[in-house]
Amino acid sequence: MERTYISSVRLNSPVDEDSYLHNLAVVRHLSNMKELRFSRAVTFFVGENGTGKSTLLEAIAVAYGFNAEGGTRNFSFSTSATHSDLYRHLTLSRNSYPKDGFFLRAESFYNAASYLDKIYEVEFRNHLQTGYGDRSLHEQSHGESFLALMVNRFGGNGIYLLDEPEAALSPTRLMTLLANIHELVREDSQFIIATHSPILMAYPGAEVYQLSEEGIRSMDYRQTEHFQLTRQFLENPEKMLHYLLEEGKKP
Repeated sequence: MERTYISSVRLNSPVDEDSYLHNLAVVRHLSNMKELRFSRAVTFFVGENGTGKSTLLEAIAVAYGFNAEGGTRNFSFSTSATHSDLYRHLTLSRNSYPKDGFFLRAESFYNAASYLDKIYEVEFRNHLQTGYGDRSLHEQSHGESFLALMVNRFGGNGIYLLDEPEAALSPTRLMTLLANIHELVREDSQFIIATHSPILMAYPGAEVYQLSEEGIRSMDYRQTEHFQLTRQFLENPEKMLHYLLEEGKKP
């Protein structure tokens, strides 16, 4: 049986009508659902920009106790309090408690890496081994630092929330990430990931929730708009480019 530490999330109170969250698609749909279940070791939130997938993932992370800008539950830095208060309206159901956990968000990864530089200043300067490797994440490329974090810090038996990890990764590195995810799943880990990447969505047996104005639907990744559009483009880029650049021009 696949290990899940967070088994479901539900909206426990209405969002203020004056809040921008009130009109967010994912909040509207959650209010009409009993709960959103996580029954697989890997769950993906996918959807168009603005549907609320990253907002929901952030709220789950903060409700669980993670720092809003990323990190473990012990990270205490804050550079800008820009996260929403959706977490205050969520109830998480838990099956058990993990030994490890991390919230990785692409947009504030720089801030988390800077926080680690302050904590491990001496160790990084002398290239001593830490739980995050033996050198600053800032001394690596964006993609290298993402993978270094996962390889060095993610220890298994954990809950890992990833917000658009593909932002810094090449297709080859995305495949490396998939392999790393699989190894951690085999070590009783759970992942909830917000992504636009059809490569990541292909993880075998994953639950894919597509968020849209119409609702929150579980579907095969091949049915997602991300997969369909990517396939259409790669199968006939000339046709797609002609439509986008020529026929799509305004008169």
